[in-house]
Amino acid sequence: MPHWTRLAPVLLLAFTTAAASGCDRAPAPEADPPEVAESPQDQFFAQLTALCGRAFRGEALLVSGPGFEDEMIMHVRRCEPHEIQIPLHVGENRSRTWIITRTADGLRLKHDHRLQDGSDDPVTQYGGDTTEPGTPTRQSFPADAFTAELLPEAATNVWTITIYPGERLVYHLTRHGEPRATFEFDLTDEVDPPPPPWGYEGT
Repeated sequence: MPHWTRLAPVLLLAFTTAAASGCDRAPAPEADPPEVAESPQDQFFAQLTALCGRAFRGEALLVSGPGFEDEMIMHVRRCEPHEIQIPLHVGENRSRTWIITRTADGLRLKHDHRLQDGSDDPVTQYGGDTTEPGTPTRQSFPADAFTAELLPEAATNVWTITIYPGERLVYHLTRHGEPRATFEFDLTDEVDPPPPPWGYEGT
């Protein structure tokens, strides 16, 4: 009998054993799903959240009317996963709060104006939503339909907030494409948090 014939049963047994052993191996672990990159709006929201609890001195570089002559303080007062409240104090006036919220499509900026007794100012809740991705440090908010109805002259308003991390934050307003207001806050000039804005006492 040829030599290879005598070895055939042995080789067949070895092959069968190896195949069976391979079937018993645990399946390879599934790879982790790829991380989803944060949107520019998410990164911008995170930049603001990083300032939470802190207050900064600022100044009006451009205004279209009176009422902004006194010292300005921006206070990043309250930060929730889907909302950031930023009161703007001008001297003793605590009527203004910027509210930035997440939406299904980006971010929304609203101006919450209150009277000294905490009730709503007749002109309040104007603002708008982002319509473009923007950048992690710059977001623009064109006026929405509510604003256009409340303040027809503000229908073309675009509010832009720009963050220069560790340096300054700039709030800028244009109307009909022309600059109308610019407030700049020095992120290196931190001050003690001011009292709550009107209407937010106890919160």
